[in-house]
Amino acid sequence: MSGGLLAVAVEGSAQFEPLLAKLRRRGESDLARVEPAVREILHAVRTGGDRALGELVERFESRRPERFLVRDYGGAQALAGLTAPMRQALELSAERVRRYHERQREGLLGFEYEESGVRLGSRTQPLERVGVYVPGGKARYPSSVLMAAIPAAVAGVREIIVASPDTSADVRAACHLAGVHALLDAGGAQAIAALAYGTETVPQVDKIVGPGNIYVAAAKRLVFGEVSIDSIAGPSEILVVADDSADARVIAADLLSQAEHDEAAYPLLLTTSQPLVVAVERELATQLATQPRRAIAEASLRGNGAALVVRSAERLAAIANELAAEHVAVQTRDARRMAAAIRAAGALFIGTSTPEAAGDYVAGPSHVLPTGGAARHASPLGVYDFLSRSSIIEYTPEALAAQAAHIAVFARAEGLEAHARAVEIRLERDA
Repeated sequence: MSGGLLAVAVEGSAQFEPLLAKLRRRGESDLARVEPAVREILHAVRTGGDRALGELVERFESRRPERFLVRDYGGAQALAGLTAPMRQALELSAERVRRYHERQREGLLGFEYEESGVRLGSRTQPLERVGVYVPGGKARYPSSVLMAAIPAAVAGVREIIVASPDTSADVRAACHLAGVHALLDAGGAQAIAALAYGTETVPQVDKIVGPGNIYVAAAKRLVFGEVSIDSIAGPSEILVVADDSADARVIAADLLSQAEHDEAAYPLLLTTSQPLVVAVERELATQLATQPRRAIAEASLRGNGAALVVRSAERLAAIANELAAEHVAVQTRDARRMAAAIRAAGALFIGTSTPEAAGDYVAGPSHVLPTGGAARHASPLGVYDFLSRSSIIEYTPEALAAQAAHIAVFARAEGLEAHARAVEIRLERDA
């Protein structure tokens, strides 16, 4: 049934399964539609370097930067020039994000052990150079700089380049606080191309992270293999999981906090209470009336907003796991217990005092999260995304002799005689 701003379906009704199926497919994106244009951009930058990059920036961004790669970007001066509240907010966020990811790094150290003459281990080392894409279209996102660049810095990445067009003072200040080494003054697929292939003035990176529009997403997918990427980001989304104890006013505010991102965002409610849906609809209409980004939020609600009403708390957890949302806000009587049952989520926001906005800005974990159901198999951006791992293997002659026959059996079973002989030659040498 229609719920006004939200599409509403009750479990057991004819509308429920089709709506749930549609939401399961929300991660599908029409990248194929833009891939031909993106391929042209990538090829142009790969073959034409700075000249092509300049032409593309002028074409798509209506400007021509004097320099593409800016190392003296004035971050400290930008920070000093901000209003005190903005400076303090950035500094608090940077401190908390850094502290969280320093703790994360502690669990990622390598190891070594020895058994029967064989020394084995795992060694981690930071990537040499990474690119962080920060959108610069409809809005400026200094928070995205902190959330992506600080984990890279904590990991020990030696050079961090932020790609963002015509940066604002607060973005440059965030770059300074995050330890960014250089800015790439370009956006869109052309910025991804410059980072992935390098130009005369822009060095090639090892990995590109950060969300962007459909052209950026398509470019990241196409350059994967040339460089590593974090993920293909889709529209932002929130799933509020609630029972009849929840506050409709708070839920409406949380849904609107995602709806205002852009028209393609997904504001979703999953509840056991049909009266709560009615109350939330009422609150959405009231709060929407005074939203500065009302047109964007209303388009998101009407286009992608939904409320699913299920029979039990167990079904809340089951459907939440099926949807595997980017942000999952748990507003039930025993919120911690419900959160423990939700295994697939980019980030969990537990209890009514935990707004998703806290995670966007100052809580600590990176807000770069898997979208479109990818939380079933993907994780938030973290220190681990900026480390490479090497296995360590060292045999004594005695240990090799003890395992040689087994290795040879495997090798010859797979038709790889040279593998077997590479072992046996060593045994002959050590005899």
